[in-house]
Amino acid sequence: MNHVFPRHSKSLPPTGLAGDGVYLIDENGNRYFDGSGGAAVSCLGHSDQDVIKAIKDQLYSMAFAHTSFLSSRPAEQLADKLIEHAPEGLDRVYFVSGGSEAVEAALKLARQYYVEIGQPERSKIIARRQSYHGNTLGALAVGGNEWRRAPFAPLLMDVSHIAPCYAYREQHEGETEADFGLRMADELEAEILRLGEDQVMAFVAEPVVGATLGAVPAADGYFKRIREICDQYGVLLILDEVMCGMGRTGTLFACEHDDISPDICTIAKGLGAGYQPIGATLCSSKIYNAIEQGSGFFQHGHTYVGHPTACAAGLAVVDKLTSGLVDGVTAKGEVLQDMLRAALGQHANVGDIRGRGLFVGVEFVKDRDTKDCLDPAMKFNAKLKKAAFAHGLICYPMGGTVDGVQGDHVLLAPPFISTMDHLDEVVQKLTAAVDTVTADLGL
Repeated sequence: MNHVFPRHSKSLPPTGLAGDGVYLIDENGNRYFDGSGGAAVSCLGHSDQDVIKAIKDQLYSMAFAHTSFLSSRPAEQLADKLIEHAPEGLDRVYFVSGGSEAVEAALKLARQYYVEIGQPERSKIIARRQSYHGNTLGALAVGGNEWRRAPFAPLLMDVSHIAPCYAYREQHEGETEADFGLRMADELEAEILRLGEDQVMAFVAEPVVGATLGAVPAADGYFKRIREICDQYGVLLILDEVMCGMGRTGTLFACEHDDISPDICTIAKGLGAGYQPIGATLCSSKIYNAIEQGSGFFQHGHTYVGHPTACAAGLAVVDKLTSGLVDGVTAKGEVLQDMLRAALGQHANVGDIRGRGLFVGVEFVKDRDTKDCLDPAMKFNAKLKKAAFAHGLICYPMGGTVDGVQGDHVLLAPPFISTMDHLDEVVQKLTAAVDTVTADLGL
């Protein structure tokens, strides 16, 4: 026993000793293919020498400086690099230490923007059911992950949640993708009008929904309509790209696929690729200028904001992502989905295989025709995680896909450096794990 407070005290993990490309190695020498990149973090694998060198070089020069006293060249260079490649209109970058912090900063920035421009009555937030935006109290309140929210519900601020754009279960028979997308998007307008159009400050959404729903991209046209509604009612659009951004879905920023720009965008995970804890909140010049020309002070902050070593790591990562590495993600993702459909597409308990880029989800069901869910008491997702690990695959299964209780899926987010042989290995090991679990459960 040691004194680490683990995630689950009744299921202690082995100790990891090394990383080797797409693999992690434990103290017993077992090798695990990191098929989910941890939580869609390790886009470059675990032994990238260029990123490691960038960290070492920064440590030798200046490991840390509090941003109330000094800026740093890595932070300034990384901000410039991100804005160079960001969606049109984004102009400033606020660095934090992770995704939850980035979302918290985004919410406070949105609120302060309206205070600065003389609209303090705007305080209401709209988000979506079956979303996930982080585990700090503000981010948890905005998220729609019911089982994570439940124990802390009395502590959470009031946030409105509309339906996700979840085609597998929400699209009507005979309804076109375009009509479905518009119908889902129009729920936002209805909720703004219900709350009061002068009361709403922001709508928060993941361009491709990650952990809670299992790699669900929106229907074509959905976010175009969302952008129109936000503009019409003066509501800020906050896109949470913590999990789906930084190349994971085939473009550096996930919203590029939807051809829109947010007012605020949050990134993390792949920004540091696991080599350093880092996240960021990007905002438009409109928002930054309101504060600069008003109080001049963003009333927010953490000790490690703009950490020089973390920013040096992020800069090395983004240099790689923007030097051609992301260009192959879409093609590899299509191959991965094709391989999964060939191996599991006709499996009696596989209902849907979906995703974008190297961000892929498989949803499991009791009956393919009715889409009925497996009994949550079976704990299918937990058993799948354990079985996959035994087969040498790290993946990201979750339950409560449909409503927080019903539904099971697994999320795959392998490193961008994966070869076709690596992707085949992921599919083979996942298939073996699914076969193991379904056999054990008598499915």
